[in-house]
Amino acid sequence: MPSAAGSAPATPTARAGAAVRDDTVAGVVRQWRAVHPDLDTAPMEIIGRINRCAALLQQAEDAPLRRAGLSRPEFDLLGALRRTGHELTPSELARETFSSGAAVTKRLKQLTERGLVERRGDTRDRRVAHLRLTDAGRELVDGLLPDQLAYERTVLGALDGDGRGELAELLGELLTRLEGRPGVPGV
Repeated sequence: MPSAAGSAPATPTARAGAAVRDDTVAGVVRQWRAVHPDLDTAPMEIIGRINRCAALLQQAEDAPLRRAGLSRPEFDLLGALRRTGHELTPSELARETFSSGAAVTKRLKQLTERGLVERRGDTRDRRVAHLRLTDAGRELVDGLLPDQLAYERTVLGALDGDGRGELAELLGELLTRLEGRPGVPGV
């Protein structure tokens, strides 16, 4: 690998006065710049770090779920039922968790068999099911959530309050654009 990495164009992490990053993504970007010095690899510095952070965070946050015998998608279903505070239909759960109807049906079957979710048929339409957490499901979610939040607080503790606020705002802007919703003017 050439040692000309320092002569790359200014990027969000290589601008004047900024610390030079030496994370996994920085190494990948240096390699791409060596192979394709003509390409602007600056987007990789952001998207690559978002992806890498998401993977590492997910891996750590999923460990307690695995110990409880849950997958992330199953916990997401339980969490949706808990945070909305009312019964949901399978199609509503699919929308809440960004999942397909078939995936929700499969997961609900497993969660129902484990006694974490219960179904109630609709009195007007037998094809519709209403779902809610059992006491065991609520206890499981309520037992796992504090640990998840404590981990997230620890991870974000490296950023000061202003840094956390700025990061949340920037990620919110990006997510709004990716989800295709029009931006809301600032207050």
